[in-house]
Amino acid sequence: MDIATILTKYKHIAVVGVSDKPDRASHAVARYLIHAGYTIYPVNPTLSTVLGLECWPSLSAIPPEKRELIEIVDIFRKPQDVPPVVDEAIAIGAKVVWMQLGITNEAAAEKARNAGLDVVQNRCISVEHQYLES
Repeated sequence: MDIATILTKYKHIAVVGVSDKPDRASHAVARYLIHAGYTIYPVNPTLSTVLGLECWPSLSAIPPEKRELIEIVDIFRKPQDVPPVVDEAIAIGAKVVWMQLGITNEAAAEKARNAGLDVVQNRCISVEHQYLES
């Protein structure tokens, strides 16, 4: 599935590695996605809330009734930290694994693809959404 279709079809996004610091890219992207009409599920083990939303320590810690809605898992983690996030994305039934700009992990991407997920690597989800809107 191409990026335009992903961003048009899916509206529920878990942001893994989100920060509560406004100057961090993960914070700005989560804020942008909320304003663009997406439902965000913040994930960071050190935070309880971000942008006024409850924050969970992991994808699997999100309550089942919310977890089952997640379609895109947007990852703001170092490449070496991506595989366990991909494992959780597969386990919760996500449709897409999205690794943010500067993040690639081909082994994790291949695992996600083999499990039937679409994969985007090294792209900023908010920049790609802005391209669609222009």
